[in-house]
Amino acid sequence: MIRKNFDENSNIKAGIYIRVSTEDQAREGFSLPEQEKRLRELCEENHIEIYRIYKDAGISAKKGNKRPAFEELLQDIKDKKCNTIVALKLDRVTRSIFDWENLMDFLNKNDAYIVCANDEVDTTNANGKLLTRLLISVSQNEIERTSERTKFGMAGAIKAGHIPGVTPLGYNRVDKKLVINPIDKEVIERIFDMYSHGKSHYTIRNILNEEKCLGKTNWQDSTVRRILENPVYKGDYISNKGKKNECYYENVCPSIVSKELWDYCQEQGAKNSKNYMRKEDYYFLQKLKCPKCGRILGGKATKKKNGKSYYYYQCHDCKNHLNEIDIEKQIIDLLNNIVEYDAVVNNFFLPLLKNKINNPEKDYERELKNQQMKKERIRKAYINGSFEYEVFEEENKIVDNNIKELERKIIENKQLENLTFNEEDILVYRDLDYLNSLRYPELYDGFIKSWKKLDRISRQNIIMHYIDNIELEQHGKTIFVKNVNFRSTFLKDFNNLFSKGYLDWKIDNDLFETVRYSNYMDKEHVTNHLNKLRKYYDVSMHYGKFNQNTNILNFAFNPTHEVIRIFPIENDFSKEEVNMGILSIHETKVYTREKLEQEMYDEFMTDELLLNTPGATLDDVVEITEDGAEYRYQ
Repeated sequence: MIRKNFDENSNIKAGIYIRVSTEDQAREGFSLPEQEKRLRELCEENHIEIYRIYKDAGISAKKGNKRPAFEELLQDIKDKKCNTIVALKLDRVTRSIFDWENLMDFLNKNDAYIVCANDEVDTTNANGKLLTRLLISVSQNEIERTSERTKFGMAGAIKAGHIPGVTPLGYNRVDKKLVINPIDKEVIERIFDMYSHGKSHYTIRNILNEEKCLGKTNWQDSTVRRILENPVYKGDYISNKGKKNECYYENVCPSIVSKELWDYCQEQGAKNSKNYMRKEDYYFLQKLKCPKCGRILGGKATKKKNGKSYYYYQCHDCKNHLNEIDIEKQIIDLLNNIVEYDAVVNNFFLPLLKNKINNPEKDYERELKNQQMKKERIRKAYINGSFEYEVFEEENKIVDNNIKELERKIIENKQLENLTFNEEDILVYRDLDYLNSLRYPELYDGFIKSWKKLDRISRQNIIMHYIDNIELEQHGKTIFVKNVNFRSTFLKDFNNLFSKGYLDWKIDNDLFETVRYSNYMDKEHVTNHLNKLRKYYDVSMHYGKFNQNTNILNFAFNPTHEVIRIFPIENDFSKEEVNMGILSIHETKVYTREKLEQEMYDEFMTDELLLNTPGATLDDVVEITEDGAEYRYQ
């Protein structure tokens, strides 16, 4: 019930209700003091007793909002402390039709009134009630339109990169946009990398605290979890997460990790719980499923009297039991390929793409001299009887390996000076690496990038990093590897390089047994590639055809040549026969360390001749071999 007309005999005790929302602050006449002043004057003019002032500041009157002062006013009316609500306008009390209907029902039940200073309302009749409903409808419509404008403006701001909320670790905020913080970025990358390799939130937290990462020792499991679950790190943002009006925005800020890695970490959750942590380094932890029931196989290790450990995988339900070595043997060629890829792309080339090398040749040569001097000191100490022959042999072997590695790096560094360190040069490096192994087998054979050269932890990391899972099938008691499924992050990076022709992969072929194969590369890139190789080796190109129906490769090939790599020289694979190119080199001179040292000396003398002899050219420095061939130094 609403009373609009007052008389001196009416027993009215008012609760003055004033409210202001955030958007009302700047609106003239809507401030709390202005409302209170106006309503006090109204009560004085109409001889209304004021029981109390009720204030709600910064709260909207839309449906569902909690208004403490208004709730207190309604309770006082129920307790008969006052019987009239006095407000400036109807929209100060409510802007929802639903709430208004409930309020009218409440006032009728408690014989109470409502008075609005600026609205001519009277609900003692049907027309008055209709008018109040219309006024409330207009107010509700205004709220909804304002909400729509706000949402539209917010969506536009987010799409423009203005991400609301607290700035996430790994970013700074510049002009309201997120920009990557290069120092914190490395922490985020490391957290995702550790989690993708099987470490739990708990383990990562301990590592960060032990290392005092970013100067903090209060890293929590929940902090690590929130980082891993935040889509901002893959460039996306979710507004109103978990609510009915949740909205997903894609590619609205710079990403720190790839979408594939982020998605993989979400799937990895159950596997990385503390229940799955093991002391043993199983190669295929969480990668094998039982071929009968599909259950993930658990690990079991036994240690023999000789101290050697043996690793097995078993199914709790089906009692299947398989030896780790059996799986390893079946995919050993694939594992060797992955190790090579990892060594070339991740451990060598990508760091060079990020940080161009700082010409370390002088450092290598300085360290080479140090190692040679150390070798001489070991020799003299042995002669003087300082230690036994076995110790001398072991120490000497370590120094020899260091010397071989430094000599290899010096050779590579000279070749790398002519590379631009972009994606195209990955394949140049791969070819040079292969050619160097032919020319300097003494230096390169000891550093073949293969599975057997790795320790158990390195092997486990390789499998965790590149392989998602391994499908098995069973015939009787024998278990076979049916399929190896790679992780999406590896497939994306590998396919990106391989499809452009910038990376090779070993394949089996009847003509060459195992041969390196790369994808199509256009003529211009092939020419540039050959020019880079020919700075160091006399490589040749041959041509042939590959029949896609018979899988036969036909080449008119000189048997005295060594195959470096084969690749298609056309991009149309719809035909039965595809034109192929074969990159090769004539049987090359094999260099021992003594020959290498002599060549390095000769190159030094060549440089001296060119620098100190006016008018001298490379044609003045020629070696005539026994077969009459001329080798000019370059």
